[in-house]
Amino acid sequence: MISAGEFRNGITFEMDGQVLQIVEFQHVKPGKGAAFVRTRLKNVITGAVIDRSFNPTDKFPPAFVERKEMQYLYADGDLYYFMDLESFEQMPINKETLDDNFKFVTEETVCKIVSYKGNVFAVEPPNFMELTITETEPGFKGDTANNTFKPAVLETGAEIKVPLFINIGDKIKIDTRTGEYLSRA
Repeated sequence: MISAGEFRNGITFEMDGQVLQIVEFQHVKPGKGAAFVRTRLKNVITGAVIDRSFNPTDKFPPAFVERKEMQYLYADGDLYYFMDLESFEQMPINKETLDDNFKFVTEETVCKIVSYKGNVFAVEPPNFMELTITETEPGFKGDTANNTFKPAVLETGAEIKVPLFINIGDKIKIDTRTGEYLSRA
């Protein structure tokens, strides 16, 4: 059992038949009254985020969420196929399960498949990807003085903002969590 006083970011536990993950927590000790733990929780199955306060002595059963590395192979309609790197079995995952940041993933990329009791509820791509620019307007000499950006299309079809000095064919590094340009590769 996990008590609310032991809460840390990333811990998953069961409460009221739901599997919740702690996004943020704060131990609060007011001048008057008892201490409590203020949290922001994410339902790992539905993705809903709620704010809730707990008594530090409240106890909850831990939920064991399995993260398994699998290689993304290809997409066929609304199904995306992943291969287990140990057994070489293929697993289809529905498009609705994938997050918005999956648009930065290319074929043969190793992702983490997140499941609870055998039900896949999320696919976590690598935090950083190196992708090639396929479309963008040309940059002009002298435009690098300001911190200005222009739209660019990546090899996966995703559109992001890049600095003016980036050209078609350049490989760049992207943070898949925020969708931001980091550097040239």
